[in-house]
Amino acid sequence: MDLSEASADLLELVSLVIRGVSNNRDMSLTALSVLGSVGRLGPRRITALAASEGVSQPSMTQLIQRDPAVRRIRTPGDQPANDEGRAAVAARRARSASRIAGLLADLPENDVQSLHHALRAVLPAIRRQVGGDARVVGSRAGR
Repeated sequence: MDLSEASADLLELVSLVIRGVSNNRDMSLTALSVLGSVGRLGPRRITALAASEGVSQPSMTQLIQRDPAVRRIRTPGDQPANDEGRAAVAARRARSASRIAGLLADLPENDVQSLHHALRAVLPAIRRQVGGDARVVGSRAGR
C-alpha cells in the first residue's frame, strides 16, 4: 500500500491545526513539549531533556533559565514548580482544544465522527511507536 498520499494529507492536517492554534503564544512549543514530557515521564536531567526534545544542551539550559513554568521542573522534589508546569500545560492544552473544536465545528457531524473514529484507531499505535503515552491529561482519549 502506498502511504505517500495519506502521509501528505496527515502532514497538511497537522500543519493546519498547529497554525490554527499558533496564536496561543503564552509558551513556546518547545517549552510545552518539555512540560508535557516531564509530566508523562517525570523530571529528568537537562541532557536527557535536550536529547528527547531534539535540541542542544545549551538550548535546553536557556529554556529552563528563561521560562518560569519550565525553570525548575528538572528537580524531582520541586513540587510547586512541577505543579506550576502542569497547570500551564493544562491551561494551554484546554485553549488549544477549544480552538480545534472551533475548527471542527463547521464540518458535517458525520465527518467529525469519521475523524474521531480514525484517530481512535491510529493513535495507540503511533503513541507506541514514538515512545510513551502522549495522551493529554483530562482528555477523553483512552476512555
